[in-house]
Amino acid sequence: MLRSMKKLPYLATILFISLTVFSCQSDQNADLKEALTFYSSFDKGTEADFALGDATLYSAPTRKQQTEAMEGIDNDIHQIIKGEGLQGHALRFMKRSPRVAFYKSKDNVAYDPAGWSGTISFWLRVDPVYELEPGYTDPIQITDKAYDDAAIWVDFTRDEPRQFRLGILGDVASWEQDTVKTSAKIEFEKRLVVVDQLPFSKEHWTHVAITHEALGTAQSTYTLYLDGNNMGTLSGFDDPFGWELEKSNIFLGLSFVGMIDELSIYNKPFTQEQVQRLFGIKAGIKSIL
Repeated sequence: MLRSMKKLPYLATILFISLTVFSCQSDQNADLKEALTFYSSFDKGTEADFALGDATLYSAPTRKQQTEAMEGIDNDIHQIIKGEGLQGHALRFMKRSPRVAFYKSKDNVAYDPAGWSGTISFWLRVDPVYELEPGYTDPIQITDKAYDDAAIWVDFTRDEPRQFRLGILGDVASWEQDTVKTSAKIEFEKRLVVVDQLPFSKEHWTHVAITHEALGTAQSTYTLYLDGNNMGTLSGFDDPFGWELEKSNIFLGLSFVGMIDELSIYNKPFTQEQVQRLFGIKAGIKSIL
């Protein structure tokens, strides 16, 4: 009995220290928490942990058959893999397929046709050489129409050696007007941040962050980060982003083979210091909520 009583102050001290550490971490990352609009850890399945809009993950036979979408997943293409995530579980794409998985954009992204700003953060575990099947593949794509029409995405290119690219393109009718002086290919590629030396691996997780500010205006700027490092910034493209918001979705794993985890979306363009803090939260965004 006496020995048990002696342990009580020790346990209380440990509890106090633990609570203090978590409190400090939460305080230090209050700016990240306040800007959060969507977060899915996949630890409790496909339902988002936090969402200002619809928290449900949907899947459909093809992109053109979104009206046939069902809630959740019941196929052999998308699977929750237990214990293989950054912390906890992760969403794995088993093979290249026309089947699509998506969350709805409405309220989950801070879309504003007058100037859209935000940050998108997620982790990938993939071997681009041995896992990806032939063809372009987009781990994430946010749009109401197509990849070249008011869209934000990252992809792995189809040709070896593969490149990793950030593409942010406004209304296709707008940016294609510039092809009068050049060509569609040149104008398209001018809007891409391209990475040649890829850090991705099947053995470890790589953090991807996209920051964007004032999209749809002449003051637009956007940056791609990998593991907290700035891989390139583009600015000054004034192509408008005209969405039918109800039709816009956050598509995951288009033709992708690999794992994605810790998807979070914010209503502000983070600085590099803030992105590096996101990269440093290895316990998951849930640890600061």
